[in-house]
Amino acid sequence: MDVTGQIKQLTWVEYSQQWILFWSQPRRQCEGFSQKVQSDWDLQDYSGGCRRNVPLQCQINSSSAQTKPDKFYTMAGVRLPDNARGAVGASLKECEQVCLKSCSCDAYTYNTTGCFIWSGDLVNLQEQYSGNGVGTLFLRLAASELQDPKKNKAVIIGAVVGGVAAILIILAVVFFFLYQKYRLDRTLRISKTAGGTLIAFRYSDLQHVTSNFSEKLGGGAFGSVFKGKLPDSTAIAVKRLDGFHQGEKQFRAEVSTIGTTQHVNLVRLLGFCSEGSRRLLVYEYMQKGSLEVQLFPGETTALSWAIRYQIALGTARGLNYLHEKCRDCIIHCDVKPDNILLDDSFVPKVSDFGLAKLLGRDFSRVLTTMRGTRGYLAPEWISGVPITAKADVFSYGMMLLEIISGRRNADHGEEGRSTFFPTLAASKLHEGDVQTLLDPRLKGDANPDELTRACKVACWCIQDDESTRPTMGQIVQILEGFLDVNMPPVPRSLRALGESPDVINFSDLSSSQTSQTENSTTSQTHSATSGNSHFQSS
Repeated sequence: MDVTGQIKQLTWVEYSQQWILFWSQPRRQCEGFSQKVQSDWDLQDYSGGCRRNVPLQCQINSSSAQTKPDKFYTMAGVRLPDNARGAVGASLKECEQVCLKSCSCDAYTYNTTGCFIWSGDLVNLQEQYSGNGVGTLFLRLAASELQDPKKNKAVIIGAVVGGVAAILIILAVVFFFLYQKYRLDRTLRISKTAGGTLIAFRYSDLQHVTSNFSEKLGGGAFGSVFKGKLPDSTAIAVKRLDGFHQGEKQFRAEVSTIGTTQHVNLVRLLGFCSEGSRRLLVYEYMQKGSLEVQLFPGETTALSWAIRYQIALGTARGLNYLHEKCRDCIIHCDVKPDNILLDDSFVPKVSDFGLAKLLGRDFSRVLTTMRGTRGYLAPEWISGVPITAKADVFSYGMMLLEIISGRRNADHGEEGRSTFFPTLAASKLHEGDVQTLLDPRLKGDANPDELTRACKVACWCIQDDESTRPTMGQIVQILEGFLDVNMPPVPRSLRALGESPDVINFSDLSSSQTSQTENSTTSQTHSATSGNSHFQSS
């Protein structure tokens, strides 16, 4: 034992020639108390000893009504200290009062032999004692150092009630999510049993699988698309339609028609939601996103020619299925890179087909004002003539030119002027210089026959007179190499654009201007290009 009052055990370390402390007791010299004079302790002078953390009430010399009297801490089964002093007290309560009246009294005990009190140091007090002199000691402490039994009980009750309530809330939340998962699983099982029937989702189910629509994949004039995951880990894309005014019965009928339209090059519709004014469509998720993202990413990456040709051919097959293989012809009306999605193997899938019929007049109104769509619209959209499947052919041709060049058809130069790529493409095709039309990032790495074929198809697709444009079925055969194609004429509208470079594209012309252009060129173009004799079996 050293001057600190601690029992210490040290070991001698030979190589350092010093004692190393590895055990001491008590760990803190004034455990349960405070240093009496802190400055002396800092100087390693421990002679002042320790003092109570909170002085006894009688030592404060305060008569305030708020000052609580001292209380006693019960220590049962201890060896009573030495130097007890007898006191007059006929009961435990009287013995307590005797101790409280004396400021020097530190503890008391009451047993069959009477009342005894202690003043000063409690010498030889031992806990967990079973020999002679064992008893119960009541140690005097300031009231603030002892918890109020009533408050302690209230805290315990509050903690128990709060804990039980928290457990019940957690169980309720877990049960709710398990029930939601069970209900959704059951819906999916019923759908699979019914042979791929569209799933009628609840809005709350779609909120759950999309984490409350937190991960947005994209959006446009017709709504926003969010990523989600079904309980079986199937990734989905949820399209939330905006500004939808169609009745529920008609909506379900149109969705049912779209759901039965399935092809390897069409995005599959998995289900829908129709609750109140909410209308949502649930599609399979495409890992590579849209052609828009993959085709114009910048200078770092570029799709190979083989993949581009695969995308062009697959898209044509998908549109051909919509036009010619369905019970009723489905005109897409919004063919553009943003609506061509790619799976993990870059297989193209046409998305948003059927929206034109689903949305009705609102679709046409919004379509002709969308900045990202106008450059792909056929002239008949502006002139007001009836829309046929050939409108999709025109849009496909515009998109095919972008697939070939890797650039947007209307590029803005450094001086703010725009160059219209289809005009350049038609000119270079007639000059026999199609290599200059290829995306420069490919460095000429393309099949020359496929490149020429694709350029011819694109220029035939964007003819002013819709009757001279090929069908999507013919386009598929040409790209597959089963049909030969003649050299297309330069559309009169493109020649006009070449002579007047301030005009960008069809969509920037007014309706009257477009009509005038068509009226002045239709007879000449039609006589030069009428019929389908330009596409012959090879």
